Amino acid sequence: MKRNWKKRELSLFMGKGFTYALARMNQLIALPLKCVPALDANFVPAALWNRAYRAKAIGGRFLELALLRQDGTCFRWSSPLTLLGDEDEATFRYVERMVKFLLWQKGGSHILIAGADDVVAKLAMHYAEDGQRKFDRDFIGKKIFGEPITIIAVEREALPVENENSMNLGRNLNGCRIGFDLGGSDRKCAALIDGEVVFSEEVVWDPYYQKDLQYHLDGIDDSLRRAAAHLPRVDAIGGSSAGVIIGGEVRAASLFRGISDADFENHARRIFFTLQEKWNGVPFEVVNDGEVTALAGSMGLEKNAVLGIAMGTSQAAGYVDANGHIKPWLNELAFAPIDYRDDAPLDEWSGDRGCGALYFSQQAVARLAPIAGFDFGNMPFPEQLVGVQEAMKNGDPRAEKIYQTIGVYFGYAIAQYAELYSLENLLILGRVTSGKGGEIIIREAERVLELEFPECKIQLVVPDEKTKRHGQAVAAASLPSLNVEKWKALHSTSHSYRP
Repeated sequence: MKRNWKKRELSLFMGKGFTYALARMNQLIALPLKCVPALDANFVPAALWNRAYRAKAIGGRFLELALLRQDGTCFRWSSPLTLLGDEDEATFRYVERMVKFLLWQKGGSHILIAGADDVVAKLAMHYAEDGQRKFDRDFIGKKIFGEPITIIAVEREALPVENENSMNLGRNLNGCRIGFDLGGSDRKCAALIDGEVVFSEEVVWDPYYQKDLQYHLDGIDDSLRRAAAHLPRVDAIGGSSAGVIIGGEVRAASLFRGISDADFENHARRIFFTLQEKWNGVPFEVVNDGEVTALAGSMGLEKNAVLGIAMGTSQAAGYVDANGHIKPWLNELAFAPIDYRDDAPLDEWSGDRGCGALYFSQQAVARLAPIAGFDFGNMPFPEQLVGVQEAMKNGDPRAEKIYQTIGVYFGYAIAQYAELYSLENLLILGRVTSGKGGEIIIREAERVLELEFPECKIQLVVPDEKTKRHGQAVAAASLPSLNVEKWKALHSTSHSYRP
């Protein structure tokens, strides 16, 4: 590829030609929807758009991609593309949106692409220091994986083989265990003996803007001590926490947003290792709360291939594969695109449009409320959600339209998720899905799947009350594996575990 060709293409892409190309996008890929959201007739579902594009690509060329991390983990993805010069704008939209999805689903910092050098040139500009995907470059690349995202064109033979291992965590219920879950407004903790919950409690805390990490350490340790008081010994501790946690290390988490960058790097990043040392090296495992939610659902359902989606403050997700294992993925679907229209709702934090958090959260309810006819003014989002829920209880058709819209969004999004997950069961949680509104969301999602994607045989499940009360703590406690007899021999005194 000649350098001057690249410059001409990039100039077109970043200038007026790019705007015109996007305006044509929906005309290039015709999308007759069988299910139209009540409050959003212009919705362009990624699943339908992708399917229509791939139909155009039959007989074209073939792209192969490797997404790598510094530790050697490698994810692979491939897809047919239309021939060069045929639907070029649509080709870039397709690949750019899929790369964005893969980055937030699986995570990595180095992207190698074979079979589409023209697309690589434009992607590299998108992920440049001042490009449109600067947020992703810095957050996923620098913050989580320690280096900016780079995108390189290679020959096919230079692509590394896929290399990812499931995390052998969970489903261990032997012995005396503690499970905890750290949220933004409360921390939950439970004590278990051979899988039976003997104590559980929820303690209110306010970690977001605390500048001293000691607040977090003391709070978590206090919950562990209160649970330990109900056990003859502590054989293992498992936890779940909001944020990105890799190998037990916190890479990014809103729980520590008040901590300075220096204190985060020097102390907060390895807070769970500090706690493990405080508890005399007891087996100690912590993973993202979405993964534990999916694990809890898998254990409760006694089924695998489970994707858990929680619609709360934002959209949270977790996944258990067909073998019942947690994968070393990010599963941050709040940032994964599900709407391809040009003027899709804008996430002001990431600077991107059409991503999950704006469709499956209390933020989505607040976005749709004025369209439905509600006037909440500057009321905080949680209170707006309560207002819509109360209206739903009273049979207000405006509230029903909000939930119907979210349900249609969700049905099309599930089909998109099914492209990239081996998926048989979908666990649905979160404040947005509670009550009658949640029933409408599920009903509409199932209608979309039946009419548009009958091949998607996915069971939508709401957890039972037992799973809601204790499932997260039990699943978290089950994360570490151990040999109980060996542990007893090493700690012969009944209180040797206590810090």
